[in-house]
Amino acid sequence: MQKMMQSIYINRVKPFSMIRNLATHSIRKTPLLPPLSLYRKILRQHRELPTLQREMGDQYVKNEFKLHKDIDNPLHIVGFLTSWQDYLTMITHGNWKENALSRSTLEKMSDDQVVQLYELMKEAEKLYKNSTDDLDTETTEKGTTTTVEDAMKVGDSTKDSK
Repeated sequence: MQKMMQSIYINRVKPFSMIRNLATHSIRKTPLLPPLSLYRKILRQHRELPTLQREMGDQYVKNEFKLHKDIDNPLHIVGFLTSWQDYLTMITHGNWKENALSRSTLEKMSDDQVVQLYELMKEAEKLYKNSTDDLDTETTEKGTTTTVEDAMKVGDSTKDSK
């Protein structure tokens, strides 16, 4: 009886303790990180990205965490943290370049999420086009040509030189 009362008291006082219990008892191999720790680790990991991707990624992460700061539903919080922790794992291991959105994931998204994803894609294309236009300007002055692959290598080499 005392353990049950303790459990009720803890869950009422600390809503994140309930989320932590849900997260560690799930199928996941690693427990979910607390929101602030996850946020900081993502921003730290973005330092490894090329400049344009880092800037866009940082802005997107900051906006998403601000928008979801006041969520009360534990299932939404767990889903949010799980998705961002999966993202952190993906960029940490460097397989973000090859990763594509699966059809099943796209079908699970709401209309608002699909619109947001589309806007993100357009913004990324615009940034990429601007960066390749800058490279084209530089290469035409030197009299050489640049392919898309070369442009990506240049972006990666600027990251390595820092």
